This record gives sequence, structure tokens and C-alpha cells, in this order.
Amino acid sequence: MANARALDKRRKSIRNIRKITRTMELIATARYKKAMDRAQAATAYTEQITRIVGRLAAAGLDVQHPLLEQRDEIKNARVLVLTSNRGLCGGYNASILREAMPRIRELKESLPNVDVDVSGKRGVDGLAFRGVTTDEKHLNFEDQPAYAEVEKIAESYLSRYITGELDRLDVIYTKFISTSKQIATVETLLPLGSLDVDSDLDDAGGTNVEYEFLPSAESILEEVVPTSFKVRLFKCFLDAAVSEQVARMIAMKGATENAGDMIKQLSMTYNRARQSQITGEIMEIIGGVEALEG
Repeated sequence: MANARALDKRRKSIRNIRKITRTMELIATARYKKAMDRAQAATAYTEQITRIVGRLAAAGLDVQHPLLEQRDEIKNARVLVLTSNRGLCGGYNASILREAMPRIRELKESLPNVDVDVSGKRGVDGLAFRGVTTDEKHLNFEDQPAYAEVEKIAESYLSRYITGELDRLDVIYTKFISTSKQIATVETLLPLGSLDVDSDLDDAGGTNVEYEFLPSAESILEEVVPTSFKVRLFKCFLDAAVSEQVARMIAMKGATENAGDMIKQLSMTYNRARQSQITGEIMEIIGGVEALEG
């Protein structure tokens, strides 16, 4: 039977750990709600940008933009992997890396130049462990990624794409579907593709509708197309932030429940050990009394 004092000490230690995991669960819940609000706001903004693009497409304009051009030959590609800076979030980072490795291998086998960029310390360490060399490392993003910071990264990719240094950009992140469902996803953000959008976006359908653009449709396009890419990339960062907090919230809740189960089990073991110890002490006393009487 284990020593009762050692069991009690271990039980107190687990209680302290349970307090920590419970606190982390509450913090992750609060951060999740804030990140969710920002993601919903970004979704609404993305839809508005899509509507503007839809109106341009519905106007029947023969417009061109370098970001919409499909390259005849893809030579230079980059992969951006979005992970977390901190751990204690269950299998969040592992699922992203499982999704990233096949795509990285596939691109390196088919293209001459493939660079890998990473956001998050866990991704840097995970890819290094798997033998993947990373180029750019972004370690300044936490639970609330700022649009200004993401915009700098987006402008860097845009300038490279326009100058021909980049032909394709894949972003690997965890897409937020709901609180109970997040999926590690690979999206190709560059090239952007065509201006065609769904016809059910308010009045974007109707090819016979005439629009008046001031100062011109081309000048509006120069703003809308790069902005649509920046917003899509920002949405990837926001989805990753929300998914990370959900994963941490679930992981800490599970850790708290497991700690509670361990405390119950240790309490039962402690009570049996204490009872055995008391019984032994009583038997020693009885034996001592009998020896004196004898």
C-alpha cells in the first residue's frame, strides 16, 4: 500500500494543476468569443468585397489585372503554414502539419522552386523536426491577429506575384466551421482566378443592368482585386485564431475533467492507505498493552 502522506501530497499537486487548467479553459473561452466576433465581422466584409467584384463582372467589362492572370507555366511556389505560438491546444498543430506535409512534398516533386513560410513557433519546430527548411517565419501573431500585420505579408506576396517571383501561393490553416468542427484546409490564394461569382449575391446577377463607375471601372478594379486577396488572407488568419482557441478550450476542459477523475481515484487510494495505517497503529497499541499485561 502506498504511503498515505505521499498520496495526499500528490493529490494536492493535481488539485493545483486542475486549478490551472480550469483557468486556462476560461481564458480560452473568453478569447474564443472575441476571436469569433472578429471573424464574423471579417466574413461580412469579405462578402461585401465579393459583391463589388460581382457587380464588376455583371457589368460585362473586359477588364484585366495581373492577379487574375493564369500563368502558363508555374515555376515558383510558396506555401504558408498557419500554426500557433503556444501549445496546450490538443491536436491543433499536428492536424495542420499532417495536411501540410503531403502538399509540400507534392509541390517539391513537381515544381523547381518551392519555399515554405510559417506563422507560429509550433509550426517552425514541427517542420524542422520533419526535415523541412522554412524561409519566412512570422512569430508575432497571437489570438487577435491585426489586419495591418497581415496586410504587410499580403503586400509582399502581391509584389512578388506581379514581378514574376511568385507563381502560386498555397495557405494551409484550420478552417473554422463551427465550435464542434474545424478542418485543416489547403487553399490556393494566388492566382485569384476570374471575376465570376455566384449569381445569388444580391443584384450581382442580371447581365442587362448598367452600372456607372466613378472615376472608372479599371481604377476600382485596381483597389478591389488586391483588397480581396488581403481580406481572404486575413480571413485565414482569423479562422486559424478561432480554431486555436476552440482547440485549447476543449483540451483544457478535458485536462480539467481528467484531473478531477485522478483526484477521486487518489482520494479512494488515500482513504484505504490511511485506514490501513490506522489499523496498523491500533494493532501495535493492542500488542503493546498485551505485552505489558503479560
